[in-house]
Amino acid sequence: FMLIFTAFQTGGMIEQTVIQSVQKAGNFQGGSGYVSLAIIYSVFALANWGAPSVVSVFGPRCSMVIGAVMYCLFIAVFIYPMVWALYLASVLIGLGAAVIWTAQGSFLTINSTQETIGRNSGIFWALLQCSLLFGNIFVWKEFNGKETIDSKTRVQVYVVLLVVCCVGTLMLFVLRNRRPEDRSDLLNVNSGDQAGEGPLQAFKRSIQLLKTKEMLLLGVCFAYTGFELTFFSGVYGTCIGNTRAFGDEAKSLIGISGAFIGAGEILGGAAFGLGGKLTNRHGRDPIILFGFVVHMTAFYLIYINLPQSSPITEIVTDASYYPVLIDSNKYLAILCSFLLGLGDSSFNTQVYSILGSMFPEDSAPAFALFKFVQSLTAAAGFFYSKYLLLQWQLLILVVFGVAGTLAFFEVEWKTANASRKGYTQIG
Repeated sequence: FMLIFTAFQTGGMIEQTVIQSVQKAGNFQGGSGYVSLAIIYSVFALANWGAPSVVSVFGPRCSMVIGAVMYCLFIAVFIYPMVWALYLASVLIGLGAAVIWTAQGSFLTINSTQETIGRNSGIFWALLQCSLLFGNIFVWKEFNGKETIDSKTRVQVYVVLLVVCCVGTLMLFVLRNRRPEDRSDLLNVNSGDQAGEGPLQAFKRSIQLLKTKEMLLLGVCFAYTGFELTFFSGVYGTCIGNTRAFGDEAKSLIGISGAFIGAGEILGGAAFGLGGKLTNRHGRDPIILFGFVVHMTAFYLIYINLPQSSPITEIVTDASYYPVLIDSNKYLAILCSFLLGLGDSSFNTQVYSILGSMFPEDSAPAFALFKFVQSLTAAAGFFYSKYLLLQWQLLILVVFGVAGTLAFFEVEWKTANASRKGYTQIG
């Protein structure tokens, strides 16, 4: 996953900037990186309803391989970009993403116990987000000092990313198959025996889980992770690249920003993973509260530091579009990148942990619902990113951040009380 997403997350962060450079050369007219990413997450959202059925037929490991191949095809499109190929590849990777993430959630749960799910989630997240560190350092080196991304640089970057993605795909073949004895180690929290579950039963179980109060509340938190995923993975890098106050460094700072997002993700994932025993003792809510405070701090600093028009264009035509309180500062922008990554790791590791703990026998449907809601709001975020100024995008993040945090608290406190009283039927 680290290698596959070194390719995809790096490519996604620079996609809009690369396309703008191709268009300046007179090619790729009508194409948009934001639209491509919106298509990916729209298809991703819809495909999550069928992903549990695919995983039930092919198994987690084989399903992850199928999904990974779609990521390789998407990266290959940028070597010689064409609008129709980009949008077709966006559809394919949306389908592949639903399968690979549902399978990954199932594989992680199958190979964990209730006591180790938090630790394993944190370790997985830290390793996954190393992709942001390595990929964006490479981009910074390649883009440094360039106002536009020429054809030679683009091809070189995406060929390297394609090779890395293919290596990651091949490594999935060495993962172990699920051991039968693992299942008896897990806490049974579902409402029925799922042994031998087929594709139709997996789909029905997804519908049943969606109707539970716990999943509906968690859905608000899932929605927030989707909006902030859009912001840090596609919008924030574009904002930095479009900030003229950063001069010739603006485009290369996209890579540095991505690397610091990755550093925050890695630090958070490692800390929360190694502190799994503390999470078991004190609950997940302190980590969620920490992530909330970190994100609100980052949003305020971004609001005062970057031009309000920066998500859309680097051309500022009105004084009201300039930063609100201070002159744009590149060091503050990079600090915010780190805070965005640290806060994101807080939310995602605890979402993985609570789903794996609450629904171990229904891991595929549960993680599919998580990715459905997350990708749906991510798609909405990429659609409005073309039109909304920075201040309005940040306002959406704040509103959903507050609501998502409170909703997670409600579920965490309820399940903790139920566990102490000895109840096991949650879903």
